[in-house]
Amino acid sequence: MPKNIYMTWTVYFLLVVLLESGVFVADAVKSESVTEGESVSLNSSFTQIHRDEEIEWRFAEFLIAKVKKNKESKFYNTAAGRFRDRLKLDHQTGSLTIINSRTTDSGLYTVSSSERDMINMINLTVYARLPVPVISSNSSLNSSSSSSCSLVCSAVNVSHVTLSWFKGNSVLSSISVSDLSSRSDLLLHLECVDDSYSCVLNNPIRNQTQHLNNTQLCHTCAAVSRTVLISAAAAGSLLIVAAVGIFCICRKHTNTHREETRAEEITDPTFNRRNRNKSRATEEDNVEYTSVPHES
Repeated sequence: MPKNIYMTWTVYFLLVVLLESGVFVADAVKSESVTEGESVSLNSSFTQIHRDEEIEWRFAEFLIAKVKKNKESKFYNTAAGRFRDRLKLDHQTGSLTIINSRTTDSGLYTVSSSERDMINMINLTVYARLPVPVISSNSSLNSSSSSSCSLVCSAVNVSHVTLSWFKGNSVLSSISVSDLSSRSDLLLHLECVDDSYSCVLNNPIRNQTQHLNNTQLCHTCAAVSRTVLISAAAAGSLLIVAAVGIFCICRKHTNTHREETRAEEITDPTFNRRNRNKSRATEEDNVEYTSVPHES
């Protein structure tokens, strides 16, 4: 049975029992979260323990600690000895502190008083320490002939976490891991990379981030941009050379056509006769006439 469903039924069962027995449950079930190895304090919600009042703490159905004001605390190993030497009680408020917490400490804690018809309930979740995710190249999908690349972000032995690829603050893709697994992988396909990409492993209270800064895994976007510019410049040079070549060919063709037309005109008799008549007419037009004086 999944852990969250088990906890829901446990809380429901305890509430029914307590309500039937006339015990008042203060507010709703409180929640506390902590990372494995850290200490956590569970508040009894009592401002001060009264004289001769006894405070009891239970983990699930197991009695784990008792305390009276200004008297020595008592701890019990009925919870399979899991809390041995890791519990402390406040003699003024009855609050319970768990030192060096473990994931097995997760569960429902209840605190009750011998003089008050009230019980407080706290649901504690101890999350495992998060490893730093590892980014690597997916060699099975990458090839030397492809300009794109495939990256893998992986985490080992994690549970109740989310693994995500980010570009800046934007989520590109993510997966949720509920149960402990040997390895969790998340793929990312890119044309190029820069320092804005990162892989994040997180739970509700912590996260671990690995930034993509290994340029050996993929082409950098700056390098791709330079390649594109060089290719564009080369293509532009080829276009210029082609345009000059076409211009020279067209010009040569035009000059050849003019020379052929001129040769045809020179060898044409009609053209020669027309030119001679034109020359004669031009000479006549240039004749000047003068008046001759009469003798008396």
